[in-house]
Amino acid sequence: MNKAKETVGFIGIGVMGKSMAGHLIAAGYKLRIYTRTKEKARELIDKGAIWCDTPATVANASSVVFTMVGYPADVEEIYFGPAGIIENARPGTYLVDTTTSKPELARRIAEAATAKGLHALDAPVSGGDLGAKNASLTIMVGGDKDAFKAVKPLLEVMGKTIVLQGGPGAGQHTKMANQIAIAGSLAGTVEALTYARTAGLDPITVLSSIGAGSAGSWQLNNLGPKMLAGDFAPGFYSKHFLKDLGIALESAKEMKLDLPLLTLAERLYQTIKREGLGEKGTQILYSLYEKGLTTRSSQ
Repeated sequence: MNKAKETVGFIGIGVMGKSMAGHLIAAGYKLRIYTRTKEKARELIDKGAIWCDTPATVANASSVVFTMVGYPADVEEIYFGPAGIIENARPGTYLVDTTTSKPELARRIAEAATAKGLHALDAPVSGGDLGAKNASLTIMVGGDKDAFKAVKPLLEVMGKTIVLQGGPGAGQHTKMANQIAIAGSLAGTVEALTYARTAGLDPITVLSSIGAGSAGSWQLNNLGPKMLAGDFAPGFYSKHFLKDLGIALESAKEMKLDLPLLTLAERLYQTIKREGLGEKGTQILYSLYEKGLTTRSSQ
């Protein structure tokens, strides 16, 4: 795509979306943006992004529209209905949802988009706030090959590992696999550090050993030190991780899969939500163990 001619829309300027949209501006694309709270987009507006009052306005003025919102209900709201993206986008527009959402919803969006002469891709991302800031996101894509090829140059502005996984919904299914793997790694990190502390070891020293061996993982080496320092600021909100685990569990049940570890992780993050800790980062799971609240996950 010719960045001098293309107008790109971006809907959802949150922790991730702000950085992703910023990279598009830095790369020279003309950007139109919308988010529920205009002040959150002030930095992008100051850099040259054009503010739009509604998602429909963004869709009508753009040849490619990216969305990064919170929940499947938000995705449904901005894509469907008279004031939605699909109804207001011009024929030929590419729609790219980077929200982690339901595979079934991604398929419905693709079907509705095709009926209107639009091209829809589901393209959830992984890498958290650091990946978004560093333009190093992993982007998992579902949809048509030609549509993927057309928007890939824009995806490459925001991420490093960009793979077409299959047809509509395949990107979301891949993200579910990603979140399931993270859940296991997170729980393993928390339990390893809890065990080390209880055994009278210095957990920081333990990290220097196990992080360099076969137990090493992104969760262990990046979130482990934060857990021990009591730093629970969100790189990725616990409430959003719970949403993802719930989608994964629902999809697994639809496929008649029994995934005990996923079930346990979802219960643990339900407890985190009940404790009022949903705004904390996913590493807040360590605090749950510290406080001896893990038994509540079985309630």
